[in-house]
Amino acid sequence: MKQSISSRGFVAALLVLIGASFWTLDLQWAQFLSLDALRSMGRFAGEFFPPDTSPAFLARVAVGTWETLAMSTLGTLLAAAAGVLLALPASRMFEGDAARLRIPTRWLLNVLRSVPELVWAALLLIAAGLGPFAGTLALAAHTAGVLGRLFAEAIENAPPGPGAALRAQGVGKTRVFLYATLPQVLPQLLSYTLYRWENNIRAAAVLGVVGAGGLGQLLAFHMGLFHMGKTASILGAMLLLVGAVDALSYGARRVMTR
Repeated sequence: MKQSISSRGFVAALLVLIGASFWTLDLQWAQFLSLDALRSMGRFAGEFFPPDTSPAFLARVAVGTWETLAMSTLGTLLAAAAGVLLALPASRMFEGDAARLRIPTRWLLNVLRSVPELVWAALLLIAAGLGPFAGTLALAAHTAGVLGRLFAEAIENAPPGPGAALRAQGVGKTRVFLYATLPQVLPQLLSYTLYRWENNIRAAAVLGVVGAGGLGQLLAFHMGLFHMGKTASILGAMLLLVGAVDALSYGARRVMTR
């Protein structure tokens, strides 16, 4: 009975919050859905056609696509390595483990993932300069915070039996992790990493807006100059790249879960 009352209270509070959000925001639905607005949107969308398919420009788009793919891949690999290193002190390996670094390491992970990739890129541009290197580091910094937390949770939730058996034989903490915990959680860690790679493809395509290279930098340049045909070609390349990486990642996760 008490649980039912608390659930109703939570739903009521949520509805009040949603209503207050709509009331406080200046949502001009009538203007947005007016005929003038729809005609303007249609006219703007029509400017994207036909896309620019000149060989010289498509070559530049291909280079930008490769930069975006390389940024996301390298950034994800760096983040996965950092995530494992940070997940170890951020997790309690077994019941009774002191784990003195658990709280401060988790605070560090919170800081890393709380700062969006665009903000990391803007900060790192000062040190690394314009180009894909800053974008790669930005993706690695943010994703390390995300993967470190996910990896730590996976390690803490691993079945304790194999590790307890090895510790009973006097095996050290590092070898227990390598031979008991890691084999159990490795498929989960790889699945998390692939999923973040999918997200980083999208993020890398946007990071160029602040000068971090790749398709995003081309997009910001040509859209700022209202080169809509070129913009359409860049957007098409982004869609194809994201679709290809999503399909590859999905297939890899299916293989690992068999």
